[in-house]
Amino acid sequence: MPRRQIRVTGAAEAPLRAALRALRTELDVPEAFGPQVLAEAERAAREPTLPAYDATDVPLFTIDPPTSTDLDQAMHLSRRPDGYRVRYAIADVAAFVVPGGALDAEAHRRVTTLYFPDGKIPLHPPVLSEGAASLLPDQTSPAVLWTIDLDADGRPTATDVRRALVRSRAKLDYESVQKQLDAGTAEEPLALLKDIGLLREQQEVARGGISLNVPEQEITERDGAYELTYRAPLPADGWNAQISLLTGMAAAELMLAYGTGVLRTLPAAPDGAVGRLRRTARALRIDWPHHVSYAELIRSLDPHLPHHAAFLQECTTLLRGAGYTVFRGGVTPDLTTHAAVAAPYTHCTAPLRRLVDRYASELCLAATAGEEPPEWVLAALDDLPKRMAEGTRRAGTAERECVDIVEAALLKDRVGELFDGTVVDVQEREPTVGTVQLESPAVVARIKSEEGAGGLPLGERLRVRLTQADPGSAKVLFAPA
Repeated sequence: MPRRQIRVTGAAEAPLRAALRALRTELDVPEAFGPQVLAEAERAAREPTLPAYDATDVPLFTIDPPTSTDLDQAMHLSRRPDGYRVRYAIADVAAFVVPGGALDAEAHRRVTTLYFPDGKIPLHPPVLSEGAASLLPDQTSPAVLWTIDLDADGRPTATDVRRALVRSRAKLDYESVQKQLDAGTAEEPLALLKDIGLLREQQEVARGGISLNVPEQEITERDGAYELTYRAPLPADGWNAQISLLTGMAAAELMLAYGTGVLRTLPAAPDGAVGRLRRTARALRIDWPHHVSYAELIRSLDPHLPHHAAFLQECTTLLRGAGYTVFRGGVTPDLTTHAAVAAPYTHCTAPLRRLVDRYASELCLAATAGEEPPEWVLAALDDLPKRMAEGTRRAGTAERECVDIVEAALLKDRVGELFDGTVVDVQEREPTVGTVQLESPAVVARIKSEEGAGGLPLGERLRVRLTQADPGSAKVLFAPA
């Protein structure tokens, strides 16, 4: 996928920043933390509730984008005589947040961290999320430490979760990790990320799970200007994600056996949605025999081929409809699985950035200890799905709108120009309207044929003309040239 970097500078910068401010207002985004919240966070940073178990001898490491400082997870991987051991430390937000306090109430109002090109709106004050509660290198921190033993094929054989003091030794990023793994220079704890990641991917195949390897648009700021690029996930991204998935699946199994919990669920796609994908595959000249499952087809595709990338983008429609399912008292819910994971699963690995994960950690700790969950956890459970749905929806809207605004700012002075692109989506009910992915700049935008011009050619490379670009309305529109 072309990755020519485009920058927002000069005349485009002022309307961009104005549009981003307007978006914050439209989404009712919480800005600064109040003085009471900040004072409570400062006290908590100085005096967290520390666990008795000391695991600071485990040489953990983190893998995150280079500029990230809100580090939720740290890991250590090792061999066992008959398999592997995964130690996965998750930031223990409950060690800092007093239930019912100002900090807790503010987290319930914010729900998730929101990311904008000109900064983020964190779930917790930075003194915690980027400081005392973050698993920064060479900092002793309270954590929820998972120990998951795997057999030689990567299947879990034992799970333990407990509070512990931990100390990360290194902050790594995806590109440097990939280079070390490719060169064979990584030390064993990091080298095992590839070994275990590949085994877990094989387990994913066996259970019918799906990981969509779709190139993504990214907005980055450099030297006061913005760039919009395509980023294809590295293999190391996927192997790192498999460790998080493993933990989320282990957490779900613990809660189901315990009888109380909160799951991340996704129903199977309806036949109509799969039928639409089959029609899209035909339009894109992708061979999908009836005996080949959806999951098998996905794994056979190359996201660097434009028509494959277009189909993978369409496949994301089957992931809509995910939600949170609460259960208690030993009553198992009707839906316990996440269709893309193809197993029970929960969110528990990002408590610095997502509210529900703090509750999932507490439920898993209680399940492991055979104790009742804390009352503050039980009291909040029933409200969590609705609250998380609202927060997730706001985060998704912010992400989409930010990309639209940056695209409009990039292109506002280029109305009338021609570009090369590929039609990656066509509306079934209105085939003259769809989505085009440009080769350069890294723009994915709406395209509409003129009346009477016929339907758009799905999967076809074509020349398109920019007809509209307005950062104020976040609208970009193309037409076939």
